[in-house]
Amino acid sequence: MTKVFRPPLETLRRRLARWLFQLHGTEPGEVFLHHRRVFVLPTRAGLGFLLLLAILFVSAVNYSLSLGFALTFLLASCGVADIYLSFRNLVHLRLAAGGAAAVFAGGEAQFELRLINRERRARHAISLGFIDHGSGPGLPLAVHADLAAEASRSVMLAAPAGARGWLQAPRVRLQSRFPLGLVRAWSYWQPDLAALVYPFPEQNAPPLPLAAESQQDGKGSAGHDDFAGVRGYRAGDAPKHLAWRQIAKVDLEFGGALLTKQFDGGAASELCLDFDALPATLEPELKLSRLTRWVLEAEAHGLDYAFRLGSIAYPAACGAAHRQACLRALALYPGSV
Repeated sequence: MTKVFRPPLETLRRRLARWLFQLHGTEPGEVFLHHRRVFVLPTRAGLGFLLLLAILFVSAVNYSLSLGFALTFLLASCGVADIYLSFRNLVHLRLAAGGAAAVFAGGEAQFELRLINRERRARHAISLGFIDHGSGPGLPLAVHADLAAEASRSVMLAAPAGARGWLQAPRVRLQSRFPLGLVRAWSYWQPDLAALVYPFPEQNAPPLPLAAESQQDGKGSAGHDDFAGVRGYRAGDAPKHLAWRQIAKVDLEFGGALLTKQFDGGAASELCLDFDALPATLEPELKLSRLTRWVLEAEAHGLDYAFRLGSIAYPAACGAAHRQACLRALALYPGSV
C-alpha cells in the first residue's frame, strides 16, 4: 500500500485534533456522548451577537443608561441560555451502528445509524454528516433529525463507493444549533460499520460463455436433438424453441426476457464462469468486472452456472444465495484495487 505523504503542519493538525476533540478509532456497540465529547463554539451569528452586546454595554456605560444595562444583561442571559440548551441537546445522546447493504463500485453505499434518546426530554434539529472521507466534495449533505423523549430513530447516510472490497463508514459529525443558532454544539463518532462493494459490472461485455462437452463417441450431428444452451429471444424464433424452464424462473413483469434454446452438433452446454479461462491479456480488475457482469446476466436469464475464482469453486446453481456468494468472492478477491 502506498504511504500518503502529508506536510508536517498537516500531521501536527491531525494529531492535535485527535487529542483535542477526543477522536477515537472504530467504536463498536452503543456509544454514549458524555460531557467531554461535546464541544461548543460561537457561530458567525453568535460573534455578531457578542459584538452587539459589547456596543450596548459601552453605550450604557458612557451615557449611564439604566435601561441600556437592563437590555444588555437580558440579551446576555439569552445567549448563556442558548449555550446551555445547545450543549444539552447533544449530551447524553446514545449512538449505535445499524446495517449497510452491499453496493457496486461507482454507486453510493447506504449506512444506517441509530440515535437513541433515553432522557425524558426531546431533542431537536440534530444534524449528522460524514467527514474525513477521501471523496471530499462528493459526499451528500447532512441529514437533520428530531428525537422524541425516550425514543430512538434511524437515519441513512450515503458515501460514494469508489473501489471493490470493504468500505468503512467515514467519521460522523453530529451538530446542533438549537434553539437560537448563536452557538454550535458538536461531537464526533466513528461507527463500527462497513459496506461490501462489488466490482463494477463491465459495460458491453462479451456474451456468456457456453462450454460444449462432446458426446462419448466424439461425434455429433447438428440438429434439434442436441441442446447447447440458451440465448436471448430474437424476432422470428420458433415458439417451440422457447426455453420455458428458464423463462419460468424469470419474472417478465420486472424486466425479465424471453429465452430461446440453442442446439449444437452433438454437444451439451454448461455455463461456467472461470477467472482463469479469461484471456491472460486482460487486467485482473477487468476480469473481475467481466465476471460480475456475467453473474448478473446469468441470474437475469435464470441460468444455472458454475463459478471458479482462484481456490473458490461453486457448482452450477442459480438464485439469490448463489449470486451473493459469487459477488462476495469477486469483491474480496486479493490484489490491488
